[in-house]
Parts: sequence; structure tokens; C-alpha cells
Amino acid sequence: MSDLSSVAIQVSMSGKAVFCKFLSANDSGETGGHQCGVLVSKSASSIMFSGLSGSDQSREAKIAWQDGSETTSRFIYYKSKNELRITRFGKGFSFLRPDETGSLFVFVKISDEFYKAFFLDLEDDIDGFLDAFGISPSDTNRLIDVGSASPIPIASEIDRFAASLKTFPTSEKMSEAARKLVGGELSVTNPDSQLLAWTGKEYELFQALERTVYGPLLKSGFPTVDSFVDLANRVLNRRKSRAGKSLENHLAQLFLDNKLEFTAQATTEEKKRPDFIFPSEKDYRDAAFPKNMLISLAAKTTCKDRWRQIINEADRTETKYLCTLQQGVTSAQMAEMRQEGVVLVVPQKYITYFPRENQKEILTLRQFIIFVKAKEKITI
Repeated sequence: MSDLSSVAIQVSMSGKAVFCKFLSANDSGETGGHQCGVLVSKSASSIMFSGLSGSDQSREAKIAWQDGSETTSRFIYYKSKNELRITRFGKGFSFLRPDETGSLFVFVKISDEFYKAFFLDLEDDIDGFLDAFGISPSDTNRLIDVGSASPIPIASEIDRFAASLKTFPTSEKMSEAARKLVGGELSVTNPDSQLLAWTGKEYELFQALERTVYGPLLKSGFPTVDSFVDLANRVLNRRKSRAGKSLENHLAQLFLDNKLEFTAQATTEEKKRPDFIFPSEKDYRDAAFPKNMLISLAAKTTCKDRWRQIINEADRTETKYLCTLQQGVTSAQMAEMRQEGVVLVVPQKYITYFPRENQKEILTLRQFIIFVKAKEKITI
């Protein structure tokens, strides 16, 4: 993690409100559309306006950018489109360009008239920022709770569950608890929505647990700086490990619900461990089993650069599938993936974040499951 991510974290911690999102191809201008500026989720309108009226609204504010420059930009609400945008960055603005697709935009309100903003384009910086606040890519495109902002409402059943635990369970138990709170009615009919519902609920549960476990410690204070640093490191390490394991856990349950055959964390050549092998590790190791019936799937919450790590995880499979919560990458990165035989599997909701000309190359989770069922000759 670079100094830029550290500064973004520090500024966010002291801000009045914080919004973050992955830049879509539309935001960065890669689609060549007529819209301009960064689209902001309506759920985060309070960072720009005190309230939305029944007509178009706009106002100006100063924004300080990571390179030291400042702009007098415009916040605008289009009632006819029911959308909010940040516009007017001035000539020569260097951050909104096609190769920023998939970067994390961090927008911090310092006062009503002054904001700070960052574009994090390195995967370590993106992960460092998300880890600092215990969120995954699916928890972005919204205001984030950094302590100084209003706490995110937690449903009473989550609070009760968190209070009953007193400490953190294993990642598998945490994911299971989230699934029980949500239910699994959409596992077969709409696995894309089901995955996001589960990961979102696990984030809420994780927050409630942090408050339950660490709240008393924070209120009582720390006898030494070392004890504070030790706790901070434990919190951060737990946050780092949660999101990736959460994705794997929920995918495994979806595959079970859809009656797929698979091995999780199978061992392949040179003790490499792809996240999922279909139909099984045993079949993968059987030289007589047809290669074209084998499928490997990796699970990575972000894949701006780390997609290359999966290329050699399963030599017997020509195409490598990668399920990710990443919301957009550039056309150039998509071309590299295509050349290396990597196919993205993305929740249907996120497909539009990718360049329009590449969207047909991406599978939704439901499409991937149907593809595996066909290979395994499971009745759909």
C-alpha cells in the first residue's frame, strides 16, 4: 500500500462524510458516451445536497485532488434521469481518462463548500483502503461508515446475533450466519443477486461484531501505545482476510444449492490451489478424464492486476474463469485477459461498469452456473 492510500484513509477518517465507488467505463469516458462526470449513487446524495427537491438542482464546491490541484466543480441532480453527478473538472484534468476504469474514487466531505478526492488505481492501494474500513467491492458506491459519520443502521436481529457471539467466529461460520439472516430463496433463480445479498449482509454482521467486541476496549482506552497498535493490527488483519474468504464461502454454497459437482481449494500442479475445480480434484488428476470437461474458477474480490495470478493454477484447463466483485476494468486489460484465456464471471448488476464493447465477453454468475451444469449434464 502506497502513501496515497494512507493519505486517503487519514482524510476519510477525519471527514464529515465519505463516498467511494469504482469508476465505470461511463465515468472514465471509455464508452465515448455523452454523459460527463462521476455518477454518484442517489443513496449518497447527502454528501452533495442537504436534500433533493422535486426539480433539477446544482451547486458549486471546491475539490482538492491528490496531485495538489483544486477545481471549482459542480454537483448536479437531474430529476428526469434521477441521477447525481460531479462535473466541471476543467481543462487538462488528468484523472478521468479511459485507463482509470476500475479505479476506486474516494470522495470526502470536509465542509459544505470544500471536499477532497482521490483516485486509487493500484490494486494494493484499493485493497488497503477497503480493508481499512472493513468493506468489500460489493459494499462500495455508497457512503461508508468511518466512525465520524452517522452509523449504518444495523437490523435488530444482527445486533442480537453479534451480542450472542461475543467474539469472532471462523470465516465459514460468519458467512453461514449471514446466509441464515438473508435466506437463500434466490440461489437457483437469481444467484447473482443472492451472492450480493449474502456478501452485503455479512458486511453488516461484521460491523456489528466489531462494535460488540471492540467497543468496550475503545471506550476504556489503552494503557500503552503498543497495546493500541496491537489491537489496530488485529482489526486490520481480520478485515483483510474477511472479504476474500466471504466470496469463496458464498460461491461454494451457491454451487451446492445448484447441485454442481466441485472441489474447493483443490491441489493441482506444483501444489497450486485454484479456488474451485469442476467436477472434482479426482477427475482433474485422472489423465484419462477429458480436459474439455474440466473447469477451473478463481475467486478474487478485485482483479485489476491480480488476475494474472490465476493463469498457471490449473494447467489442464485451457480457459481460466475468474469470479470477481471488481466493478470495471479497462478495454486494454480485457484484451490482455482474452489473450491469456481468462474469462470474467461478474454479478449481473456490475456488467454495465465494464466497457460496452467487452460486456458480451463477461459471464454473469447465473450464466457460469448454467455452463457448468451443461458440462456436468445436470438438468437445468
